[in-house]
Amino acid sequence: MALAIAARSELSLHVFHDERSASFAALGIGLSSKNGRSMPAILLCTSGTAAVEFHAAVVEAHYASVPMLVCTADRPPELQGVGAAQTIDQQNLYGASTRLFVDAGIADDTRRDDWRQLAQEVLSAAIQTDAGPVHLNLPFREPLVGVAEALPAAIASQDGNDFDDPQTISQDILEKLSAICVAEKGVIVAGNGIDNPQKVLELAHCLQWPVFADSRSGCRVDVADACGATVVSNADILLRDSGTATACSPQVVLRFGEPPVSKVVNTWLRESNCTYVAVSETLQLIDPDRIVVEHVVAKVSQVCESLRVHVQQKPATSWVANWAKMQATCDLVLGSMWSDSSALTEPLVARTLVEAMPQDSNLVLSSSMPVRDVEWFSAPRVGVRVLANRGVNGIDGVVSTAVGVAAESGKFTALLIGDIALLHDTNGLLNLMQREVDLKIVVVDNKGGGIFSFLPQSTTLDPQRFEQLFGTPHNVDIDQLVQAHGLPSATAKTVAQLKSALAQKGSRVIIVNTDRRQNVADHDAVYAAVHAAVAKALTAE
Repeated sequence: MALAIAARSELSLHVFHDERSASFAALGIGLSSKNGRSMPAILLCTSGTAAVEFHAAVVEAHYASVPMLVCTADRPPELQGVGAAQTIDQQNLYGASTRLFVDAGIADDTRRDDWRQLAQEVLSAAIQTDAGPVHLNLPFREPLVGVAEALPAAIASQDGNDFDDPQTISQDILEKLSAICVAEKGVIVAGNGIDNPQKVLELAHCLQWPVFADSRSGCRVDVADACGATVVSNADILLRDSGTATACSPQVVLRFGEPPVSKVVNTWLRESNCTYVAVSETLQLIDPDRIVVEHVVAKVSQVCESLRVHVQQKPATSWVANWAKMQATCDLVLGSMWSDSSALTEPLVARTLVEAMPQDSNLVLSSSMPVRDVEWFSAPRVGVRVLANRGVNGIDGVVSTAVGVAAESGKFTALLIGDIALLHDTNGLLNLMQREVDLKIVVVDNKGGGIFSFLPQSTTLDPQRFEQLFGTPHNVDIDQLVQAHGLPSATAKTVAQLKSALAQKGSRVIIVNTDRRQNVADHDAVYAAVHAAVAKALTAE
């Protein structure tokens, strides 16, 4: 299989020493291309534990609906169950986490006429409307070195595989959605999985509802690009004020794509007792609070356009005007708190990184604090595609995912990651300088698990026990680790230094040292400043 793939000049070939790293790079390739319905990565390994190493990435791809073709070599049937080396049971190895499992049987030229049909079957399963990973198990007998010859003739595409055709919205669904759109106090929540953000913004303007825009939604734009809509980029900060949260409770929520990252926003939505409708292209409904009363499976752009045509343009209201004023006040406070000479804090790293990204670039966010800090503190920005592994929200394989995104897109790509997540996937750094990608890895190094400092155990446990179980400190010198991989590195202490390091050519690692305890205080200071300014702005009315 490896020889056959290498012989195909139209395929880009990426070799990884570590199967786990390879699988997350394949995830990054699929993550980067899935909105365009491009081909998924073909992920190939030998038999045995190598195939097991793929499992975490397969699970993430399953829950995030990212297409992936997992091809595992296997031993022939006669070597199963007899103690043969590098032999395990690979049947349905990934369980319910695949869209399809197929054991192709022993490779045999007498069955070559079936190969195209088999390939079409597994590819179709991976890129269907509910995209995801497919597992193709390929047992081989010796000799294991073959010759890559001409493939069987191509066959016509199967009917029904044009997955870019928009789904038809029934008149019944359209009437139901139109009925809830008459509410004045409505909110559109825009998450990951929106095919055309402009359509969401146009609908929001028509309904005079604010758009709570997740950083991955593509809807987090400034006033000039908002099609007349009110975009709320920092809802998490605003709703941390209990008075604001209570006074601004919505009647209706229309969610497009996945839920936002913010626990504060999701709790506010749950406690509002609103009518909550979710629209997504995936069959799998994300509804951990069980508050969704209707799940519409359709293209977001088609739902938005159908509704915009079906309902009348509403006049401006105090509801949307208040949200616009609160967001504008928040923008003003956040924009005035720091300058280029400011010492970097974790909120400021996130804000600076989003601001400094070039046009038409990718930003990959690790789970834990990076995805939250960008969600909470970054300013509206167009021209930057934000990606993250939020299917199961793990911190494993994040470096490799970013490598896959950079390799697939060929664009400037930045990764914002914490030190623990980086150490979890240092194999993603292997041969990075030889991969001809432009990847800037910004590491926030606070010597442990920073997110736990925000949780109750940080104050209720003995400090020593907290550090052992949750802080999980380490003594790794990340700069030396990076140099051991032959990568350029720099330590940034100010906003100006971070911007300068990001402007350098080629892949590199940028380290920002912070203190976990001080980080909690830094966050609280931002919240307090915004809440005071918003209260003053609303009182001035």
